[in-house]
Amino acid sequence: MNILIIGSGGREHTLAWKIAQSELLNNLYVAPGNAGTSGFAENVPISVNEFDKIKDLVIEKDISLVVVGPEDPLVNGIHDYFLQDEALKEISVIGPQKAGAILEGSKEFAKDFMARHQIPTAAYKSFTAEDLEQGYTFLDTLTPPYVLKADGLAAGKGVLILQDLNQAKAELKNMLIDAKFGQASNKVVIEEFLSGIELSVFVLTDGKNYLTLPTAKDYKRIGEGDTGLNTGGMGAISPVPFADEAFMQKVEERIIKPTIDGFGKDNIPYKGFVFIGLIKVAEEPFVIEYNVRMGDPETEVVIPRIKNDLVHVFKAVGNGTLDSINLELDQRSATTVVGVSGGYPEAYEKGKVITGLESIEDSVVFHAGTTLYDQEVVSAGGRVLAVTSYGENFKEALKTTYKNLEKIDFPGMYYRKDIGFDL
Repeated sequence: MNILIIGSGGREHTLAWKIAQSELLNNLYVAPGNAGTSGFAENVPISVNEFDKIKDLVIEKDISLVVVGPEDPLVNGIHDYFLQDEALKEISVIGPQKAGAILEGSKEFAKDFMARHQIPTAAYKSFTAEDLEQGYTFLDTLTPPYVLKADGLAAGKGVLILQDLNQAKAELKNMLIDAKFGQASNKVVIEEFLSGIELSVFVLTDGKNYLTLPTAKDYKRIGEGDTGLNTGGMGAISPVPFADEAFMQKVEERIIKPTIDGFGKDNIPYKGFVFIGLIKVAEEPFVIEYNVRMGDPETEVVIPRIKNDLVHVFKAVGNGTLDSINLELDQRSATTVVGVSGGYPEAYEKGKVITGLESIEDSVVFHAGTTLYDQEVVSAGGRVLAVTSYGENFKEALKTTYKNLEKIDFPGMYYRKDIGFDL
């Protein structure tokens, strides 16, 4: 079969790398893709929200499966676009319809969904510009630190955690009145701070049945010791050592099952990935957020640990027969560390030639912000590439990753040398 992946980051390169191994694949296309995906797929210069151009490509190339990588086209209704088009409605799309994608598109919707289905999460209230004074009053009732979340999509940067009450009030005004995050902060969710250690759980569902994929933990801050600004993610490990069987049983019973059952009760059609951002408080799991796609860079450690032919699994999602799939996992640990452009997550330069990629051994390099220019691989984003390795445990895997990262270079390249420090 012919398959299209939508997106251009490390997540999409990882999915392409895995799908390219499938016995069911004829031709693989990635829109728009990156220098890494061009190694085993045809990159097509179409952006993720150009639905009409995607339609033309799907028809022209006789594509029968579309895997949507990023959240933006899902929140904008790409799955609905396919279902509403006579020529596209039979094509299988991995990624929820708009009614499900709002779980990530609106923090308030997600919190209300959790409240409705008794899924454990932090106490919260949401506010608009008209309620600013009530927002101040609610902040007065909380103890620091204060958590402010832009309701809409803010490219992973719409969450502020602040120690000072006056600063929290100033930032609330900044978000609601001065549109700090644009339309994403027209509404702001304020919630109580939960103290614990975070992890990510990924679920793949056909709307009724589900598979729980390997756990992962990512590292968002730019600086070592989890300091500095938030990024899209600087590295990840899988599995998570502290997520033992007893803890995961609680996650399954209290969070995963009620989430999938909630889709049915609320008539939310959902075929695709559910990313559940969790925090372990003492021994109890709480949901921080939902995403409606795989995380990045967690994909770079989760997907390499899945032994199944991923296209077989995706076909079962489309057919509603996911209960027929027995998930087989590589029992080794996988780690990934991200090399970023100097200055990221603030201003950074692009177009830097990347060297050393051909000398990598015992690791896989997944490209994120890269492109081909005059036959050379050059940087084209803030997060440039991720180096993934296996090991008997995460420390062994990290040794291999760091050994290979030392072989790669581009001007200004930076990566954290302490991934897994808190484990």
